[in-house]
Amino acid sequence: MKTIDDFDFENQKALIRVDFNVPLDAEFNVTDTNRIEAAKPTIIKVLEDGGSAVLMSHLGRPKGDRNPDLSLKHICHAVSEVIGVQVKFVGDCVGEMAEKAVAEMQAGEVLLLENLRFHSEEERGDKAFAEQLSKLGDIYVNDAFGTAHRAHASTTIVAGFFPGKKSFGYLLAKEIEAIEKVMRTGEKPVLAILGGAKVSSKITIIENILDKVDHLIIGGGMTYTFVKAQGGQVGDSICEDDKMELALDILKQARDKGVEVHLPVDVLAANDFANTADTQVVDVDKIPSGWQGLDAGPATLENFGEIIRKSKTILWNGPVGVFEMENFAKGTIAVGNFIDEATQNGAFSLVGGGDSVAAVKQFGFEHKVSYVSTGGGAMLESLEGKTLPGIAAIIEG
Repeated sequence: MKTIDDFDFENQKALIRVDFNVPLDAEFNVTDTNRIEAAKPTIIKVLEDGGSAVLMSHLGRPKGDRNPDLSLKHICHAVSEVIGVQVKFVGDCVGEMAEKAVAEMQAGEVLLLENLRFHSEEERGDKAFAEQLSKLGDIYVNDAFGTAHRAHASTTIVAGFFPGKKSFGYLLAKEIEAIEKVMRTGEKPVLAILGGAKVSSKITIIENILDKVDHLIIGGGMTYTFVKAQGGQVGDSICEDDKMELALDILKQARDKGVEVHLPVDVLAANDFANTADTQVVDVDKIPSGWQGLDAGPATLENFGEIIRKSKTILWNGPVGVFEMENFAKGTIAVGNFIDEATQNGAFSLVGGGDSVAAVKQFGFEHKVSYVSTGGGAMLESLEGKTLPGIAAIIEG
């Protein structure tokens, strides 16, 4: 696996695929610079070697239209501030204008290309478009894990034009290593905490990780499909009736593989899906009609805490309650605290997936876990055991 450390960029132009799909406010100010900060070490390495960096990214979903609101010129100032170098901008990502801007670059300079998705060929994985992009660099570096599961021109196809001269950036390499730790090389016992609303969205992950983990905690809305499948009463809780057979099959697979599955034993139930609803703690399999489980209960959290504390490798994907509402966030916060404790005691903890990453950021656990993945869909596909096209394109010579 070639990383950026395998290359000396002196007098070389690095064509770097970054993920600068960042949120903007109404005045086009970047409201969260995390993705830019994540790419900084890779860019700095190129500059310190004596090279120059050509950055390409998408922003939003313009679908081939040149929507001025989605121009990357809006983020140029933020990128300059984060990197500490004045970043130049060019109003296209291929063609004469882009090629001229690259040709005029000096060592130590950074150039940001216009939004890749202003060209529909990007998302189609068009080879001719990828070839045009390839003219803008001597070495190709992919540092965009968030788009590594897409076979787009800039994430996958372009790599074919750089035989022997392509590598992972630091961010993408770290993402791969973090997933490897959970899926293959992690110290035992290995624990996966899977939450979220639906079993259907996590089936392939569960089936793939059962061979890798010792313990599986199931929380959040998924809980009630498993509980009802085993004859429990779940009241008005979210439940996928058509997935109950599947839930029983997952439990059987886990037993056969020697994986301990831990479901909630009690929940905080509410008589309405609202922060102001009346609440009561009830057994998870005795939720009254008209009530719905919206968070993990105290006995459940005690059990979860015990398992998390003794684990040495932890994957957290999905909250264990409706954390967006303050009164139903306690379970997710408690799980974060348990993982923090385990991490301080030497465990490796990986958080991935949109909702769990949002929760980690909201409650200040970002720097209390070992690694927070930057790619939602890419992370989930990795956990499902899929080879991501953006990663395969670098590994294949």
